Amino acid sequence: MEAREQYRIMLDTIAAKIFEKNINMMVPYYLMASFAYYKQDDAIFTDGFFDDMGKTMLACWDKIEHRHKEFITKGDLEAGTFLGKYPTIVEGALASLRETYFTKAGTLRKNIKID
Repeated sequence: MEAREQYRIMLDTIAAKIFEKNINMMVPYYLMASFAYYKQDDAIFTDGFFDDMGKTMLACWDKIEHRHKEFITKGDLEAGTFLGKYPTIVEGALASLRETYFTKAGTLRKNIKID
C-alpha cells in the first residue's frame, strides 16, 4: 500500500475518534478535506470516509455548532461535494494537519498516537 493511502486511512481513524468526542469538529475537517481534494488534488481522507462524514453531518445538521458551519450548506452535503468558499484559516490548518502526520520526505511520521 502506498504511503498516501496509509496516511488517509490513518487520518480516517484519527478523525473518527475526534468526531466521537465532538461532532462539531466535523465542520473544520470537512472544510480541510474538501480543500485538500478540490483545491490541492491531494485527499486527506479515503473517499468512503469523506462520503460517510457528509452523510453524518447531514443527519446531525441541527445539532452541529461551529463558527464555520455557515460555509457549508445541506445541499453541499447532499451532493457529496463542496464548491463553496473556504474560511481563510482552512489552508493553514490543513498544512498543519499534514505536518503533524506526514513528513516532508513523504512518509508517515513514526509514533503517531491514536487515542
